[in-house]
Amino acid sequence: MRAVICRAYGPPEGLQIVDVTDPVPGPGQLLVRVSVAAVNFPDVLLIAGKYQIRIPVPFTPGSELAGEVLAAGDGAPFSPGQRVYGATAIGAFAELALLDAASATLVPDEVDLASAAAFGVTYRTAYHALRSIAQVSAGDWVVVLGAAGGVGLAAVDLAVAMGARVLAAASNPEKLELCAQRGALAVVDYNREELKSRIRELTGDSTRVVIDPVGGQYSEPALRGLARGGTFVTLGYAAGTIPAIPLNLVLLKGITVRGMEIRTFMTDRPAEATRDLAELSQMFADGTIRPHIGARFPLADAPAALRYVAERKVLGKVVIDVP
Repeated sequence: MRAVICRAYGPPEGLQIVDVTDPVPGPGQLLVRVSVAAVNFPDVLLIAGKYQIRIPVPFTPGSELAGEVLAAGDGAPFSPGQRVYGATAIGAFAELALLDAASATLVPDEVDLASAAAFGVTYRTAYHALRSIAQVSAGDWVVVLGAAGGVGLAAVDLAVAMGARVLAAASNPEKLELCAQRGALAVVDYNREELKSRIRELTGDSTRVVIDPVGGQYSEPALRGLARGGTFVTLGYAAGTIPAIPLNLVLLKGITVRGMEIRTFMTDRPAEATRDLAELSQMFADGTIRPHIGARFPLADAPAALRYVAERKVLGKVVIDVP
C-alpha cells in the first residue's frame, strides 16, 4: 500500500509517499480501506516533533479517517464492508489503516465519508470545551478565536446549536463571512480591529465564555474582554506562541481559566466524555451539524495539505482523498 512517511522531524515538505507493507489487524482492531483522512493542526506538530507527545520516527501521520472495513481482529464487533470513521494517534494518511474498534463508529447512511472523516476530533474538542468545561447555556455570549479554523468553526457551529450567541474572531473578511453564514451574530477581524474593546462593545460587556484554540497575541485581549466571572478555555496554540497571562486579571475580574486536551479528556472525565459523545453523535446523525470542508487534496499532495493547515489558510477542515 501507499502511505505518507515521516522519517525525520521537520516541515511537511520532508514527508515522503512510499510503498509499505499492508498492516494486519490485531485483537480489537479493524483494517480499514481509507477513503478520506482529515488533517488537524496537531499533525503538523507531530511531524515537527513539537507536540505534547513525541512519536518515534519513522511513522505515518494522520489521526482521523473514514472508510470501509476490510477485516476485523478478534473481538472487534464490525464486519467487512461496513463504513466507519474514527480517530487514531497516527496512521491515517495511507491507503490502509488500523483503527481500534473502540474508537470506530458506523457512518450513518445519509452521511458522506468526507464529512465523517472531518467530524470527530475538532467537534469533540469543541463540544467538550463548551458543554463540560465552560458549561455554556442558551443565551450566553461565547467568543471564539480562530473561528474559521477546524476547532474554531466547530465551536461556532456547536455554540449556535446550543442556543448561545456567538462572536467569531478571525483574521480576514473571507473567514468572518463564513462564520456569519454558520450563525455567528457578531464578528471581529482581530488583525484590523482592537479585540478587547470590540468584544465589550458587541456583546454589551457580557461575554461569559472565550474559546481559544489559537493562543499568541490574541489571548490576553480576549481575556480582558471577558465579563466579570467569565470562563476562558485554552485549547491550543496555532499562532505558534504560548501566551503568558497576567494573573492579576484573573484576580481582579474573578474569572476562571480552564484547559482541555482531547487526548486525556476521556480518561480524566469519563462520565462527561461518554455523555458528550452520545449527544454529539446524535446531532451529527440527525443533520444538526455538518463540518465545513474548505479544501481537499489527493494523498500524493499530503505535504501540501499539511502546509496549508500550518499556515492557517484553512476554512473549516482540510481533507485528503485516498483513491
